[in-house]
Amino acid sequence: MSIERKHSGDRMSQVVIHGDTVYLAGQVAQGAPGGSVAAQTKDILARIDGFLAEAGTDKSKLLSANLWITDMANFAEMNAVWDAWVSPGNTPCRACVEAKLASDKFDVEIMVIAAR
Repeated sequence: MSIERKHSGDRMSQVVIHGDTVYLAGQVAQGAPGGSVAAQTKDILARIDGFLAEAGTDKSKLLSANLWITDMANFAEMNAVWDAWVSPGNTPCRACVEAKLASDKFDVEIMVIAAR
């Protein structure tokens, strides 16, 4: 079975497709660094939508999601955006943990796996 990599660099690929499974790297808010948790989450989810579409799938086929947030005090703010975005009846397995991210400009990071 072939492996297809998209938006690859020396360190990582943003999208890896293996068979009918699509893996996305952890996404941060490139369009909203330093913004509110809600703005960052919206930006991330838009990036995820774009990468999934490019891979021939969409959020209704999410299998799992890992979310990292720098402060659980912002959990409800992030979840409000997530809940409005996620496909009703197609919610993935999900984990969310508080963690220090690679840059202090970002408060949220999300990584997903989807079927095609």
